[in-house]
Amino acid sequence: MKKAFITGITGQDGSYLAEFLLDKGYKVYGLTRRTSTQNYARIAHIIHNPNLELVSGDLIDQHSLTFALRDIQPDEVYNLAAQSFVQASWKQPELTGQITALGVTRMVEAVRLGCPKAKFYQASSSEMFGKVREMPQNEETPFYPRSPYGVAKVYGHWITVNYRESYDLFAVSGILFNHESPRRGLEFVTRKIANAIARIKLGKQEFVELGNLEAKRDWGYAKDYVEAMWLMLQQDKPEDFVVSTGETHSVKEFLQIACDVARIDDWQAVTKHNPKFDRPAEVDTLIGDPSKAKKILGWEPSVDFRGLVKLMVEAELEKEGEK
Repeated sequence: MKKAFITGITGQDGSYLAEFLLDKGYKVYGLTRRTSTQNYARIAHIIHNPNLELVSGDLIDQHSLTFALRDIQPDEVYNLAAQSFVQASWKQPELTGQITALGVTRMVEAVRLGCPKAKFYQASSSEMFGKVREMPQNEETPFYPRSPYGVAKVYGHWITVNYRESYDLFAVSGILFNHESPRRGLEFVTRKIANAIARIKLGKQEFVELGNLEAKRDWGYAKDYVEAMWLMLQQDKPEDFVVSTGETHSVKEFLQIACDVARIDDWQAVTKHNPKFDRPAEVDTLIGDPSKAKKILGWEPSVDFRGLVKLMVEAELEKEGEK
């Protein structure tokens, strides 16, 4: 039985990846931080699976990571944990750096010391491109991050490359563009819109407050993207890959389709602009070129943009309708 170690297992991507690996017959170990109240909502349906084991540790504690990997000896290590909300990174830049940047150093160091034969995956981000230099963005596009989160992700990306080249580790980065699902946190704009539109439809609130409606992103389905992570670690040669749909859509388009799904006629009537949700430095347009992932990994997204919005809004209508 192959063994996989996942940081960030209680998050959106971690929960989908754990499901995916369990279905493939893996023994899955998930790193969780010790807190007074644990949030296992996203993995509640698999938490009693005999092939899932939760391990206590923290990305700011080197020894907890090294000892865990030394004891478990996993075949694959997926580093998905991060302070992952861009807006919060301006308010907590140092914390973001400690977890999202230096946390990666601690993870690759733990792999080097504890299980150097393991294959390591680092969750890089399209936010690294920031003020983009070319359209679309591929594996060779220069980075120009526009937030403390983006800067931290660039550090994590390059330290992974550095350890691969310095210590001959099988270490790769997946440069994932925005990927969403009903398991997305409510602070993220896609889930915020889907939830608010469902609540508006059900008479639970009047409008949704948003920032820049013209920002454009390459949005895909998180469940598709975790398969790409796994595929990267099944290769003979460690390489970095852009994972995206190759399409870009605005926040306004997401909102309009969400209203269509909920059968709300006038999207402007249920929307208010709130400048507090505008970023100090905006990333205007992100669109990825997934051709390398399609060619080498054989990966294809299964859900298109409209399908993603529909899936998320319908999940919120069902959830809010039950409350």
